[in-house]
Amino acid sequence: MTWNPDQYHLFREARSAPVRDLHALIPDQAYASVIDLGCGTGEHTLTLARRFPQAQVTGLDQSAEMLERAQAQQAPNLRFRQGDLGRLDDTYDLIHANASLHWVPDHPTLLAHLWTHLHPGGVLAAQVPANHDHPSHRLLTDTALDFQDELGGYARFGTAHGASPVLPPARYAELLDELGGVDITALSKVYPVVLNGADGLIDWTKGTALVPYLSHLTDHGQQRFLTAYRERLHAAYPGERVYYAFTRTLFTARRPA
Repeated sequence: MTWNPDQYHLFREARSAPVRDLHALIPDQAYASVIDLGCGTGEHTLTLARRFPQAQVTGLDQSAEMLERAQAQQAPNLRFRQGDLGRLDDTYDLIHANASLHWVPDHPTLLAHLWTHLHPGGVLAAQVPANHDHPSHRLLTDTALDFQDELGGYARFGTAHGASPVLPPARYAELLDELGGVDITALSKVYPVVLNGADGLIDWTKGTALVPYLSHLTDHGQQRFLTAYRERLHAAYPGERVYYAFTRTLFTARRPA
C-alpha cells in the first residue's frame, strides 16, 4: 500500500486524541525496550521516547513513505525500521500499537503472538478504529464489489459488511485474561469529528480506509472508483455537515513478572 502522510495528517488532531487516552492508560514503570507497531510518521513514537528516556524505543512500520517522514523525529533513544507488525522477532517491555492492529487479521492469534514477545512484567497497549460498520465503510465495500475485476478480487473485509478483525472490548479483555494478563483495561470511546459533508468523508477515508483500494488501481481506475464512492456518500449524506461518530477500542494489559 502507498500511504500519503500529508493526507493522513489532514485530521491530525482528531486522529491524535485516542492515542493520548491510550498513553494515559500505560503505567509508569522501568521499561528498557519499547516498540511502536505501525508507527506511521513517528510523532507518537517520539512521545514514548521522551516519556521513557531510559528505554530503547523502536518505531516499526511497513510504509517507506511514512518512515521517511518519521526520520524527522529525533531522540537519543529512538530509532525507526521497516517491518511487519504481525511478525515480531524480539521481545519487549512495552508493545504499543496506535491505529495499526486492524490491518492484521485474526486478532486472537495476533494477540497470542504479541504476548509471546512481551517480557514478564511487560505491558501491551493498543487502540484500534471500530467504525467498520459505519456507512462510510459499508459504502466503500459496495463500491469495491463493483470494481472487483479491476481490484483483482481484492476486498479488505471480504464481501460481508462488518467482517473487520476488530473485536468488541469485552472480547479483548477475555482474550487477554486467557493469555494470563493482569491489570486489564478494555473500553470503547467515541471521538466525534465534524466533516464537510460527503466530500469531508472522502478526505477522511483517503487517509486510511481508501488506501488499499486505490493502491490496487491505475490512476484512471482510482478516479472512477472515487467518483462512484462519492456518489454513494452524497446519496447517504446530502447535507453540508456530517457528524462522524469516530469510535475507537482501547485495551491494555500487563504480563505478570
